[in-house]
Amino acid sequence: MATSYIAKELDENGFIEWSDEENEVWHDLIVRQKKIIQNRACDEYIRGLEILNFPEHRIPQLEEVSSILRSHTGWEIAPVAALIPFSEFFELLAAKKFPCATFIRSREEFDYLQEPDIFHEIFGHTPLLTNQYFADFTHAYGKLGLEASREDRIFLARMYWFTVEFGLIQRPEGMRIYGGGILSSPGETLYALDDEQAIRRPFALLDVLRTPYRIDIMQPVYFTINEMSDLFDITQLNIQSIVEKAKQLGLHKPLFPPKDGKAKSVKSPMAGSVVGTLAE
Repeated sequence: MATSYIAKELDENGFIEWSDEENEVWHDLIVRQKKIIQNRACDEYIRGLEILNFPEHRIPQLEEVSSILRSHTGWEIAPVAALIPFSEFFELLAAKKFPCATFIRSREEFDYLQEPDIFHEIFGHTPLLTNQYFADFTHAYGKLGLEASREDRIFLARMYWFTVEFGLIQRPEGMRIYGGGILSSPGETLYALDDEQAIRRPFALLDVLRTPYRIDIMQPVYFTINEMSDLFDITQLNIQSIVEKAKQLGLHKPLFPPKDGKAKSVKSPMAGSVVGTLAE
């Protein structure tokens, strides 16, 4: 998928010059989304949001975010030019560098964007990188992907999609969201928790690896964990053997029409880096 955006260049000090309009878009996005996620985002995400303390009147500089992440979990932000290849994506995660496109959406695509912009990456994902369980899971995923074949990476993309991007977590007070693809989208934030059509299943890796998805609709199915430590437990599994079993069994029947089907689709923002480009 080609991008229609031009990534901003960092100067010799790692600084990005954002226009007034771009800063205003950030302001309007973050103010709106912070209201919507109240009592919907998981506590770990909210704590991360408080730790990072993003400015509302301007787009944060990448080093501002990186310096805080380094002090908590050793992660930092890596500027990238929009969508990147699987190989680069895994290399960055394995080095504890979270890829972040250096552009922000236009007003014309304020509510729906198929590409991951800086709002999606910074607001959606970096707060949970302050959580050690989530940070370790993402690191382990990067190392796993580096060693995987192209075919296996397509299966692994579903593991990332249904956790880091569209994961739910069951809390005593009710279901909450931890996936950045949901938390950066006003429509999906409401849909994932409140809509009766949404299917919510307990996380089982084999099931996840066999579940197709589309990037341009509200997700038909979400997978739920019970604790952030469940993500660590996933990394302790023999993931390669489970991938092999998923390949043998094949994919589940999609719970959505083909992209050229006539059924009406409700758009959801494209999530995260590269997982939508090769997976489905």
